[in-house]
Amino acid sequence: MKNKLKYYGLVGFIFFALNLYAQEKADFLKAKLIEREDTLNYRILYPENFNPAEKYPLILFLHGAGERGDDNEKQLVHGSSLFLNQENRENFPAIVIFPQCATAEYWAKAEIVRSSEGNTFEFDYSGEPNRSMGLVMKMVEKYSRNHFINEEQLFVGGLSMGGMGTFEILNRMPNTFAAALAICGAGDPYSVGSYAGKTDLWIFHGAKDNVVDPEYSKRMVKNLKDAGANVKFTLYPEANHNSWDPAFAEPELLTWLFSNSK
Repeated sequence: MKNKLKYYGLVGFIFFALNLYAQEKADFLKAKLIEREDTLNYRILYPENFNPAEKYPLILFLHGAGERGDDNEKQLVHGSSLFLNQENRENFPAIVIFPQCATAEYWAKAEIVRSSEGNTFEFDYSGEPNRSMGLVMKMVEKYSRNHFINEEQLFVGGLSMGGMGTFEILNRMPNTFAAALAICGAGDPYSVGSYAGKTDLWIFHGAKDNVVDPEYSKRMVKNLKDAGANVKFTLYPEANHNSWDPAFAEPELLTWLFSNSK
């Protein structure tokens, strides 16, 4: 009987935790951007006690490849808890947007070769962006025109595929973002001249990453520094691809982010 009570108690706790998790995620309101025949799903979090007469920073966060889809849910798996944290919401009021990339698409224009010896990425930012990236750019332009957005504090970040998208959107909108976070990502190291010196960056990677080689981040950091960018680089010696876990746990992460403005 005691074992049964323990079992049902554990099950009850799990259901309680899942329900609490769902309630918290519900604070990220579901929304859609519709441009002609194209639709971008996204979730948006407003500050507590939101006052449209005030101005707030805008944070755009791009998810990884595993969270692609059309459910307008999965993109909140990684990172949303950072912005839902009660203390963070009180100390860093902001409007936070998590768009969702379609299943068959990719944020960045990249040719990807996957193999057991390691994945390789070749980036091409010429021409028009991928459909999902183009919609995200239109969404940023739309929200930045709202009177309650502080245009001096537009921020962007992302992990893995989203880190790659972060580097591309910085190149495509070089005068837009005050600061950026790129976690276990990659990009075209020869594209940084368009935004180096305009956007401060903090780049993260796991030294044991076997999905996206940390050398990709190292090259970005080197070229950014050579171009005069203000860039921080954190390499976690024991982390594999999920370097977003220690990155989100950095005690100064949001303090650093919100210290930046145009």
